[in-house]
Amino acid sequence: MEISRKDEQEAVAGPEEYFTGRATIRGMFAREEPSRVTGAIVTFEPGARTAWHPHPLGQTLIVTDGVGWTQVEGEEKVEFYEGDVLWCPKDKKHWHGATPDCSMTHIAVQESLDGVNVVWMEKVTDDEYLAGPTSSKDEA
Repeated sequence: MEISRKDEQEAVAGPEEYFTGRATIRGMFAREEPSRVTGAIVTFEPGARTAWHPHPLGQTLIVTDGVGWTQVEGEEKVEFYEGDVLWCPKDKKHWHGATPDCSMTHIAVQESLDGVNVVWMEKVTDDEYLAGPTSSKDEA
């Protein structure tokens, strides 16, 4: 058994080319082959979000704190909450992050295909981030 203690996990800033606003990534892991599983714990400060991206084999997000937004290209933005589990289907271009007024932390788990677990694309603009209806907690 291998345990990565919280106080021993390296925390790094989310790279500016892939994130808008302040995001912190810690507990990053990639399991040895034949496993393809990779993951991390990501905290988004209010207003922070990822760039648009797909995952070749999909992604699971387990929300551990706060409130966030996510959107699949061509679909409405959806709000999610602590305790929610999100499934992003393979090859679906999407983004996720905190709301403007609340931070959000999630555990991200995905698999690699031929060594690739994400394909980063253009940043989500402020207009895209703030536009459109957001599903309420009662509708989600």
